[in-house]
Parts: sequence; C-alpha cells; structure tokens
Amino acid sequence: MWSGPRNISTAMMRAWGNRADTFVVDEPFYAFYLNATGKKHPGADEVIANDETDWRKIVEQLTGPVPESRQKGPSHVFFQKQMTHHLLPEIDRQWIVDLTNCFLIRDPREVILSYIKKNPEPTLEDLGFVQQQKIFDFVRERTGAVPPVIEARDVLKNPKKSLRLLCDAIGVAFDESMLSWPPGLRKTDGIWAKYWYDEVARSTSFQPYKPREGTVPDRLREIYEQCRECYGRLYEYHLH
Repeated sequence: MWSGPRNISTAMMRAWGNRADTFVVDEPFYAFYLNATGKKHPGADEVIANDETDWRKIVEQLTGPVPESRQKGPSHVFFQKQMTHHLLPEIDRQWIVDLTNCFLIRDPREVILSYIKKNPEPTLEDLGFVQQQKIFDFVRERTGAVPPVIEARDVLKNPKKSLRLLCDAIGVAFDESMLSWPPGLRKTDGIWAKYWYDEVARSTSFQPYKPREGTVPDRLREIYEQCRECYGRLYEYHLH
C-alpha cells in the first residue's frame, strides 16, 4: 500500500496487522531513504543503524515468501506499508509489478496542514504526491489494469465499507477484526514509532473524520497546487 506522509497509513497498518492471517512490515525503505538523503529526521542515526540500507536486499525481502516463523496461518497476507517518497529514483521498480499494489490518498490541504506542524518548510518531494502518481502510472502501464485507490476521508467516515471495497478489489476476504485493535505499539512497528506513533498507540480504531481547519500558507501555494493535481489524478479512480 503506497501512501504519502501524514496520511492514515499507520492506522491502516494496524487494521491489517490485527487480522489473524496477516503479517505487516512498516516502511521498509525508511533507513535506506535516510541514509541516501541525509534527512535529519528524529532518530535518523538509530533507524539507519537498526534497519537495512541496501535497497536490493530490501527488495529481496519484500518479494520473497513470508518466513514461516512470521506466518499466522495457512492463508497469509503480507501487508507492506510503503511511503512513496522513500522510493528514490535509483531504486529499480520492476519488482513492484509482481505485487498487489494499492494506493492510499488524502486531500493535500489536510496533508500539508498536518505536515507543517512537524516541518514548517516542506519541499514538494517531502509530501510524496508526485512520487505516488508516478508509481500509480507505472503499475497501471505495466499491468494494464487500474490498481485500487482508497481515500483517507472515506475510510474515516465509513471504515467497514471502505475496507470491504478494498478487500473485494484485491481478492482478500474482509475481516471484522480490521475495524478495531488493542492500543499500544507493536513489534512490527518501526524503531521510529516512539517519535511518530503516539496518537496511533492510543487508538483502538479509525478515528471519526473531522475536517481540518485552516488554509495552506501562501508560501506553500505553488507546492499545494502541484500536489492537488497529482491527488486529482488518483482520486478519479478511488473506490466508492
């Protein structure tokens, strides 16, 4: 599942991780991304030291079988929470075609207003919208089919309906266990969870949708318009 930052991607990982048949992985390219870009994210040195930074080895892990020790049952799902901006240009993308790709989108106004609370001066690349559209187009062109797209607002307004639509689209049986989960962190959370996952750690379900108040600052209007164009391209195909 390809998402940008400040979306509901971690809550979505909770939903899938709560299934008895599913193993989840949290942002597997994050250490590679930090090592390659030198971004000064909280705990960056710790993330780089703890996780794999060779993208080729990461791809091998993502395209190979789920280790038996991590399988929960005979019919298992391997859910990968992926950040679009982590997939830097030097990473070969052909491996993506062999997976089932889904796209989680969110209104860029809400993303930007949330993001600037952590980083007041984001770049276009930080927000992931351009990369998300490129990955979507790549998958669509290589497979000849439109990959499933779900909108964060739809999920928050009606989690059961949205998750059922997604499961139907990818041929996985919907499970009621996806609608709620125990609070707290998980062994499958990235080592960075202590910096970023406070709100999700307190949650036990998807939170009701509340429109984010405010307008995008003038200094970010150009970036916002570019993000909005990419978002609109994918929104055209969202499941509803």
